[in-house]
Amino acid sequence: MSFNNIFGIAGTALNAQLVRMNSTASNMANTGTLASSAEEAYKAKRPVFETLLNKEMTTQGAQYVGGVRVIGMADDTTPNLKIHDPSNPKADKDGFVYQSNVNEVTEMVEMMGSARSYQNNVEVVNTARELMMRTLDITKA
Repeated sequence: MSFNNIFGIAGTALNAQLVRMNSTASNMANTGTLASSAEEAYKAKRPVFETLLNKEMTTQGAQYVGGVRVIGMADDTTPNLKIHDPSNPKADKDGFVYQSNVNEVTEMVEMMGSARSYQNNVEVVNTARELMMRTLDITKA
């Protein structure tokens, strides 16, 4: 395996974890939003990852076998909370508003997990770079 593959695979992982962190940030930003119906209420988003198992699965954006790519975003299927608040301007005819289904504890776990995975892949890149530099030093002697 060449250094390009190591950097490429780690790069796909960094990109995937960045998408995960962005979706977590979006979910946290919409924690307290309200809507007039369950269909209109914000649903937490989750990235869907796919492992690049063979050459046929690679693309321009993720061209290294062994890497990962984001194939889409999925809505969290947890039901939205229904709150009786007839004074709210967004209340439906029965006086209910619907809150987003974002769970702040789940989002904090997602954020910590994505940050840790991102850091681990940065460490892979740094280690590969250090090994490459040591190899060059050996060839100078």
